[in-house]
Amino acid sequence: MLEVHRTHRANILNHSQVEEPLDHHGWSTSKLWNVANYHSRNVWDETGEIPDHGDLKNELKTHPKYKGLHSQSSQRVLEELAESFNSWYKKRKSDDRANPPGYRKKNYYDDNDNRVHEEHPRSTVTWKQNGIKHDSKNNRVRLSKGANHKEHPKAWEYILVEYETRPGVTVENLQQVRAVYDKAKGRWELHLVCKDEIETPNAPGEETAGIDLGICNFATVAYSTEEADLYPGNRLKQDGYYFPKEIAKCDDSGGSEATRLHAKWSERRTHFFHSLAKHIVEKCVERGVGRINVGKLAGVREDDNGKSKNWGKHGNLDLHGWAFDRFSNILEYKAEVEGIEVVEVSERDTSKTCCVCGREDESQRVERGLYVCEACDAAFNADVNGAENIRLDITQSNSESVPGLGGDRSTGWLAQPGVYLYDLSRGFLPREQVVDCKP
Repeated sequence: MLEVHRTHRANILNHSQVEEPLDHHGWSTSKLWNVANYHSRNVWDETGEIPDHGDLKNELKTHPKYKGLHSQSSQRVLEELAESFNSWYKKRKSDDRANPPGYRKKNYYDDNDNRVHEEHPRSTVTWKQNGIKHDSKNNRVRLSKGANHKEHPKAWEYILVEYETRPGVTVENLQQVRAVYDKAKGRWELHLVCKDEIETPNAPGEETAGIDLGICNFATVAYSTEEADLYPGNRLKQDGYYFPKEIAKCDDSGGSEATRLHAKWSERRTHFFHSLAKHIVEKCVERGVGRINVGKLAGVREDDNGKSKNWGKHGNLDLHGWAFDRFSNILEYKAEVEGIEVVEVSERDTSKTCCVCGREDESQRVERGLYVCEACDAAFNADVNGAENIRLDITQSNSESVPGLGGDRSTGWLAQPGVYLYDLSRGFLPREQVVDCKP
C-alpha cells in the first residue's frame, strides 16, 4: 500500500460563531512569528548562525506569545520561520539583495501618509493531531485553543468548527487542520490534510525517461529515442521580473500589500510546479514509462571550490528562484502514485557528451540551444541532448553497452522537440495554442 496525503478545502458553516476565536489565533500566530524572528535576527547578528526550530522552541517555550496557540501550533510557526531563514541563507550567497524573513505587521496611514498605527495580520494557524478532535459523521472538528485564549469554562477550551467540503469528498484519517484567512472574501476557510492509503499500482511500462532541469528551459524531457519535449520557464521568468518590481513600489516591504504580492507570487510558482509535474507524469503513463531519471543538481549553484557560480545578473536571479528541489519532490510523489520510480542520476558530462556517438567535447555546444557533434555530424537541441544522456545514465554506462550511444539513429526528434508553454488558465499546451500575456 502507498501512503499519500491529500488536502481538502472546506467552507466554515458556523463562521459567525468561530470568527472571533480564529481571529485571535491568527493574530497570535503573527505575534509569535515576530518574537521568534526578532530572536533569530539577534542570534544571527551575534554568532553568524541561524537557530533551528529546536533552538527556538527551547528559548521561547516559556514566552507568553508561545502560549497564545496550542503547543503543536506554536511549534509549527517556529518550524516555518527556521525554514524561511535557511532559504534566505542559501539565497544570499549569490544574491546580496536577498532579505531575511520579514515581520508580520499591517500598517495604517493618515491622509498625509503618516503611519497612524500598526497591527498584526491574521496569519494561517496550523493544528496537528494532538490539537484536533474530528467528528466525521457530523462534519465538525474541534480545535484546541492556546492557553492565553481559554477564558471560558472547560467546555469552551476549544473552537468547534462545522465545515462543508465539495461534493464527493470524504474526510477521514485527519492529520492536520489549517485555518486560512481569505482576504478577498474577508472570512476564514479550513484546509484539511488527510492520510490515505492506496494500492500501489504497477508501473505503466518498462521504458525510461530522462529530465534535464535548467534556467532557459525549466525542464527538458526525453521519453524515448523518438520523442522529447521542452518546457520553457517563460511564466516563471515573467513573474520573477514582474513581482519584485511591484513589491519594490510598496511603501513598506513588510506591509499588507507587499505580503499579498509575495503570497500571490509563491502560489503561482507552486501551481506551475504542480501543473508541470502532472503533465510530465501523464505523458509518461501514456508512453509506458516506468522510471524517470532526473539530473541531480547538487552543486549546480557552486563551483569545485565551493564558491557560488556566476551565471550573470539575470541568470543568478533565475537560478536561485527556480526551486529545483521542490519541483523534484512534487514530481516524485505524483509519479509514485502512478507506479513510476523517480531516480536522481549524475549530470556529470551530460551537456558535453554526444548522445548519438558518445564523443565528449566541451566545444560541441556551440550556442546555448545548439549542439553540434563533429564526429557524427549530428546537430540538435543542446538541452535535449543532456536529457537523453540522463535518460541513458551515461555516468553508469559506456557507448558500447547503451542502446543509442555509438549506434545509428535518426536525430530529427533531437533537433525539433515538442515545446509546451504554460497558460495560467489551461496549464501546459503546445506552443502554437498559447497566447501569452503579461502577469
